[in-house]
Amino acid sequence: MRTVIQSVRQFRSAFRYRRNTYDGFSKGPDYWCNKNFRSAYSLSRKADVCECRQPPHMISRVMFANAANVTHRVSELNQSGPLVEYERRINAGELLDGDTSQLGSLAELQRLYDELVEKANACRLDRYATSEKAGRSRWLWSRFIPQASYAPVKGLYLYGGVGTGKTMLMDLFFDQLPCNWRKKRIHFHDFMLDVHSRLQKHKGVADPLEVVAGEISDESLLLCLDEFMVTDVADALILNRLFGHLFSEGAILVSTSNRAPDKLYEGGLQRDLFLPFIATLKERCAVHEIGSAVDYRKMTSAQQGFYFVGKNLSILLEQKFQELVGECKAVQQEVEVIMGRKLLIPLGANGCACFHFEELCDRPLGAADYFGLFKKFHTLALEGVPIFGLHNRTAAYRFVTLVDVMYENKARLLCTAEGTPFELFERIVTVSDAQQMAPRTSSRSRKSDDSNICVDNELGFAKDRTISRLTEMNSREYLEQHAAILAEKLVVQENDNENVLQA
Repeated sequence: MRTVIQSVRQFRSAFRYRRNTYDGFSKGPDYWCNKNFRSAYSLSRKADVCECRQPPHMISRVMFANAANVTHRVSELNQSGPLVEYERRINAGELLDGDTSQLGSLAELQRLYDELVEKANACRLDRYATSEKAGRSRWLWSRFIPQASYAPVKGLYLYGGVGTGKTMLMDLFFDQLPCNWRKKRIHFHDFMLDVHSRLQKHKGVADPLEVVAGEISDESLLLCLDEFMVTDVADALILNRLFGHLFSEGAILVSTSNRAPDKLYEGGLQRDLFLPFIATLKERCAVHEIGSAVDYRKMTSAQQGFYFVGKNLSILLEQKFQELVGECKAVQQEVEVIMGRKLLIPLGANGCACFHFEELCDRPLGAADYFGLFKKFHTLALEGVPIFGLHNRTAAYRFVTLVDVMYENKARLLCTAEGTPFELFERIVTVSDAQQMAPRTSSRSRKSDDSNICVDNELGFAKDRTISRLTEMNSREYLEQHAAILAEKLVVQENDNENVLQA
């Protein structure tokens, strides 16, 4: 009997591999539930998310703004969803009045929201609806006969320039979804770290990606991935098979990105093996561009904050760090990151960690290490951020990832740097930028060009996001938001301590 089962499994695996490789995907018939969502572009310090019912006339502005390009349906019976909540926040003064590009994206999100609500049962979104017995029977039957259960609703891939409000729109959509649904909102970096961790756990299994996809879909069928970007060859090589399994399990993807699908992993190693994933992505998701040219992050009241420009500022950084630490004594510490690895903290106290730039960005560290760091610390003091160029391109990549992780965790940055955020990346250019630069003259030697200019498409594209985020992270609004989040955590911690004492 065991031999028969193994034979069936091998046939099933081969069948799926062939289908995924040659035929594409056959079409089927027809850090928590955030109660205190804060928009990155909110005018207030706190904006509680709640279900809001507004009269039908609130939708008129959106209908008018998108009549030329977007057709969408807002249910007259169900006056809830991201579009209605967006209008409520604008009327309450919590958000700036949106431009037509944001409104068009909201129309797409509202359309998806309405479809999901209407077809929630068919999509199996309710985590309590399926009995354990049915789940076991489905699992046993799937061992023998390959089954695909594609969702009857397509997902959504939103892309656009930096600071156009993609993350805010994603959060707005996610927070309106029912809490009993199998859903997850996570940063793409964090999602892939979780995937690799699960793969390590299932090492030795015939198809570990299938097992991992099964685990993920059991927990969350609606995946909201923020900042979808592929820079790692290991990620690129597994994405097609991973999402092939996920989609066949009924998963629905909602994602934001700075890049159009066809531009993902552009110029990457072995990109030809990544191209089938792009086709799958476009088949299973509607693609919508946010075309706004406005960078809302730079509309904040940017100030010097904790970002200091200049050299030899070690004493200043030490003084500011001590002010944040208070009476606590900073000592060397360790934090555990993924798969048992540990990261050494040179100095840490009271939720604040202090590093020299080389210790975080000139060593073989990655997103996993940075996520581990900010699970324990809410503030980073970073000394000596350099001007980036060809000579330190790898460090620039790590710094971009570090800023992304900090921004996702709403961490505070105290740093000294050799230039403003724009000046740090001035020498990083894309291929198209390099082609538009003035040709070499006698006063510009090749040696000088090579040492100062770094032509890198991926980094040149990512730098705009990093500049924008560094600008916002030093704004009054961002620092107030950080302080409010920290105060809430302290209140929760105090309540937990009181409960422990009473017990």
